[in-house]
Amino acid sequence: MADGGIVAILQARMSSSRLPGKVLAPILGRPMLGMQIERVRRSRAIGRLVVATSDRPEDAPVAALCASEGVDCFRGSLEDVLDRFYQCARQFDAAHVLRLTGDCPLADPELIDALADLYLEREVDYASNCRPPSLPDGLDAEIFGMKALAQAWREATDPFEREHVVPFIIRRPERFRTANWTWTEDLSAMRWTVDRPTDLEFVRRVYESLYPASPAFGFRDVLALVRERPELTLINQGIQRNEGSISK
Repeated sequence: MADGGIVAILQARMSSSRLPGKVLAPILGRPMLGMQIERVRRSRAIGRLVVATSDRPEDAPVAALCASEGVDCFRGSLEDVLDRFYQCARQFDAAHVLRLTGDCPLADPELIDALADLYLEREVDYASNCRPPSLPDGLDAEIFGMKALAQAWREATDPFEREHVVPFIIRRPERFRTANWTWTEDLSAMRWTVDRPTDLEFVRRVYESLYPASPAFGFRDVLALVRERPELTLINQGIQRNEGSISK
């Protein structure tokens, strides 16, 4: 898409303190990140999808997967994630940036599109579906303008604001106009992200139940499944949402 479009940047790296290499963990024989890429590509709002990983040797397998999936990959700083994200958005001429993370293999294009619609209709600087959350952990998405991202990149000096992408923006409500997309009921206690081995087991069970018959299954299908089979939610219960980071 030409300048003016929405570029989705999916952050993914091999280093993870709780579950190293999780982004390439197999689900039905395919890397988890590949499954997420397949889902995100169904979004109508996104003009381009880019995976942003680090320039460290250990993240070469992420870049290799992107090549095999036919998706753009940008490599930058491991520690200064804000710089990696900004340079990626700049390289791909983004006007608006949708931020996703590689630990969310159940990401849903319907929800991505709904968030993008809200952001564009409200004409805000930043919008999310997780501040406060109403969806299960693992369906989070954020979208913001390149102008706001550039201001954060230029001005942020706090190490936490460099290590993450959005804290500079969300900590300054007097400077940035924000909006939040909310689902019709509070499902925020549900955990569909992958941060621990039990999370991966839950997601694998979901894919085994839904993907063979319907590869394009949505979050409504997952919700129906866990309500029909509540024992699935016991697999990874009791873990705090967004452990250790306000920006996941």
